[in-house]
Amino acid sequence: MNKNRLEAFSDGVLAIIITIMVLEIKIPHGTDLAAIKPLIPVAFSYLFSFIYVGIYWNNHHHLFQVVKGVNGAILWGNLHLLFWISLLPFATGWIDENHFASLPVAFYGFILAMCGLAWKILTLIIMKHEGTDSRLRQVYKSDYKQYLSVVGYVSGIALSFYYPAVSVLMYVLVALIWFIPDRRIERNLKNH
Repeated sequence: MNKNRLEAFSDGVLAIIITIMVLEIKIPHGTDLAAIKPLIPVAFSYLFSFIYVGIYWNNHHHLFQVVKGVNGAILWGNLHLLFWISLLPFATGWIDENHFASLPVAFYGFILAMCGLAWKILTLIIMKHEGTDSRLRQVYKSDYKQYLSVVGYVSGIALSFYYPAVSVLMYVLVALIWFIPDRRIERNLKNH
């Protein structure tokens, strides 16, 4: 199967997710700075979630540069990833409404962890489909970024019940790990 439809569909879903999140930002009822003050946490969580969706979009684009073709399992693996990412607007809204309270922050971390797990599952499905000569298998000889992510998410979830702000910091650190897509993919593309 051609991978172009999968990429186009994924791009569309991610664009809709971002649109849903921005529509949750309510227009202030006033013209002074005091009217904007309550929106600061909302704007922060929107920015944070926007960056996370952007990271997944960017890394997804890089990932499919080394994928030759797709099958039904890859389509379902990709849908699984999009499902978890599509819950980010809900998790973001819950954090907003409750001012970064413990349970919403833990739930946000859970959603991020499930996105990471879905990413891992998708890459494993792709490598299985493409066999031992998979370019992705060559790139993912070491999976240190995913292991660091798991530690960051689990730590953030556990800490959210005591220090929600530290949890958010853990999620930010994981985002920084993935902010620049895997350079090993770019090197692999240049070498082939």
